[in-house]
Amino acid sequence: MPLKTKTSKRSTKIAVTLLSGLLPIVLGFVILHMQAERALKQSAQQTAEEAIRQFELMLDNTAQAARELLPLAGQSCSEINLALREQVTRRPFVRSTNLLWDDVIYCSSLFGDYHEKIASGDYSQGQLLLMKGNPVTPDTALLVYRLSKGKQGAMSTLDGYHLSNVLRLIGRQTLLALQIGPNWLTADGKFHDEALPAFKVAESKLTSSRYPFSVTAGFPKGETWVYMTSQYPPLFSLLIFFGMISGSIAHFLQKRTSSPTHEMQRALEAVEFVPYFQAVVHGETKAVSGLEVLMRWNHPKEGLVRPDLFIPFAEHSGLIVPMTRSLMQQTATLLAPLSASFKEPFHIGINITANHCQDLELVKDCREFLDAFVPGSIHLVLELTERELIEPTTITHQLFEQLHDLGVKIAIDDFGTGHSSLGYLRQFNVDYLKIDQSFVAMIGIDTLSSHILDSIIELAVKLDLAMVAEGVETQEQSDYLSAHNVNFLQGYLFGRPMPGAEFISALSAH
Repeated sequence: MPLKTKTSKRSTKIAVTLLSGLLPIVLGFVILHMQAERALKQSAQQTAEEAIRQFELMLDNTAQAARELLPLAGQSCSEINLALREQVTRRPFVRSTNLLWDDVIYCSSLFGDYHEKIASGDYSQGQLLLMKGNPVTPDTALLVYRLSKGKQGAMSTLDGYHLSNVLRLIGRQTLLALQIGPNWLTADGKFHDEALPAFKVAESKLTSSRYPFSVTAGFPKGETWVYMTSQYPPLFSLLIFFGMISGSIAHFLQKRTSSPTHEMQRALEAVEFVPYFQAVVHGETKAVSGLEVLMRWNHPKEGLVRPDLFIPFAEHSGLIVPMTRSLMQQTATLLAPLSASFKEPFHIGINITANHCQDLELVKDCREFLDAFVPGSIHLVLELTERELIEPTTITHQLFEQLHDLGVKIAIDDFGTGHSSLGYLRQFNVDYLKIDQSFVAMIGIDTLSSHILDSIIELAVKLDLAMVAEGVETQEQSDYLSAHNVNFLQGYLFGRPMPGAEFISALSAH
């Protein structure tokens, strides 16, 4: 009988241990799955909105060409052919223009005198038609804009390459399709006339209020799990960690689960979170023009702790704000004595997260940081990271407005990899784009990634934004980026992250 009692107690302890260990893991996975679905839905919505906006801008140019040509319809082709070609030259994205009389094309910017009957009923709302191609480019899709008044008619065509390029740039991590009537176009430039298939995850369909077209964004089946594995690995480690803690002896549960917070609080008070500096050089001269401040944990027993092992937990525990404040104070102490020797404003980049944007304390921290330096000797650049989404609230807009008034610059870190990069461009007044190292690494290796990189550079130029390329490790990458007028470069080619005193010594020698 006593033997049975001991066996029963042991089985109960094992069961409690297993349940205690599995419960936080299961609940955590459920919560992360819901969060991933919510993030993907928001990303698809923002992507569709941005695509609508870009296509409307392109169609505005195309429609303007048709409006200016319409009064010429009916005149001799030899007299007005030059006007048609002029519109092609002047209007971005417009590939060709045509004039019609009674739905017959009689004059073309490509062929001059021409004769082809069109079916106006094929045009969506009599205005837009997505075609697979034409005799000149049979394998390249075309978007035709039609405008008519009585028997007079004018048409302008938009090259499908520009359409697919927008889909490719905006929807890099999203399935994205442009639909006009029964026809639709995808980012690979392929024309489809069958029914548009449903996107399995986070489908978002928006219709333009100005032109008869719609955009559908979404993700393929399984993308939720892919997103979780790419965005939440540190949280998975934390779930397993908490599961192990929960599975230990019951009366130690609360004490054990709270110990990481206590340990990080202790480390903060002991100033164990220290700044490491990585050089940022000028794209043309390769002279050191600034640095990025990186956080490291100098643990008394474990040694130097990698940031990916403690930064996510610091964000979730709310300690990331005082940790960043300490980092800024240490950085100012190290660099301020040198500021009088800076010939040009020295760029100092510091990462901030959603936690920093919940109140206006960051403005005070930045003001104290700038006051430590000789006026005008530095440019403080706050880099928006995307581990947590920064909501565009009233407080957030007020925060960024006050920061800009201080002269603080705003950068989007790892641009092109997060689901909200384009949303940040639209919602916040941004000064810099930091090109993610994954694009830089593919220079000379992957053609598609190079096209995407070129598109990002072109986007930054059009928006008048400065650029910083991360992860530069080879001379080929450096030459390519410099040739494309990227303003600043950062990577192992120019220097690894190093302790503050070591960086200052190297800077003085340089």
